[in-house]
Amino acid sequence: MSECTHVAELPRPEPVPHAPTCPECEVLGSHPVQLRMCLVCGHVGCCDSSPYRHATGHHEATGHPVMRSFEQGESWRWCFVDGSIV
Repeated sequence: MSECTHVAELPRPEPVPHAPTCPECEVLGSHPVQLRMCLVCGHVGCCDSSPYRHATGHHEATGHPVMRSFEQGESWRWCFVDGSIV
């Protein structure tokens, strides 16, 4: 794992999740494969293995750089800007 400048810029404490699942998938009637949570604002989106890739779409729309797994028992983080686990 590497440390990036984006992790140091994240709000503390971690934001509260906006939803228990991907709200965009719910509206579309799609099933998210895995969930990710934005560590800037708390948006919950589906992963890139899901049909609509809402977590990546959220990053592209907002520029928010770091998300974490929103799956129980997982705590890894991904920086979209650096393209690495942080």
